[in-house]
Amino acid sequence: MTFHDIRFPARLAFGSGVSIERKVEITSLASGHERRISPWAQGRRHYLIGAGVRSLTDAAELLSFYEAREGRLFGFRFKDFADFKSGTLNTAPSSADQVIGSGDGVRTTFQLTKAYGAVIRPITKPVDGTVAVAVNGVETTTTVDYATGQMMFATAPVMGAIISAGFEFDVPVRFNSDRIEMTLESFEAGRVAAVALIEIRG
Repeated sequence: MTFHDIRFPARLAFGSGVSIERKVEITSLASGHERRISPWAQGRRHYLIGAGVRSLTDAAELLSFYEAREGRLFGFRFKDFADFKSGTLNTAPSSADQVIGSGDGVRTTFQLTKAYGAVIRPITKPVDGTVAVAVNGVETTTTVDYATGQMMFATAPVMGAIISAGFEFDVPVRFNSDRIEMTLESFEAGRVAAVALIEIRG
């Protein structure tokens, strides 16, 4: 098991930076046109944390969290304050936020997802207690696996039924450095150099 189901302390994440990486391979043709393909179905998120760490207490908490994860070895949950809800950031999740799929009368398990235009992002780390599910607009009860983002119906939704969901979610990440550096600035203050996190998959 290379993942610890624990969330990085939110207050230590304030001031963090985020970027999204996309891998695109571009071939220039003799005609001057380009051929562009992407081997990645999803973007990969990167974070820089540590800017909000000022006290020795906060620095010690960050170092302890890093040690408990054994550096880059174990993944963990991270709240991306720029993108952590199924809908807009200023509204509570609604069971109508995201269309997850449609019933076929047989299938009982569905993966939570979030759409960014035509790009569908699997959501594998929903936040416990935040998932609301509806079938054809009527809220219903499901069993949610908060470690995988899969939801299970006791009875398969009927053919053509629209399944939708709303939720909050974390991003599975790991540290992306084998070292953390801290500067002791006074008896009560410490500063941590920027620490890189990277989204993990699988």
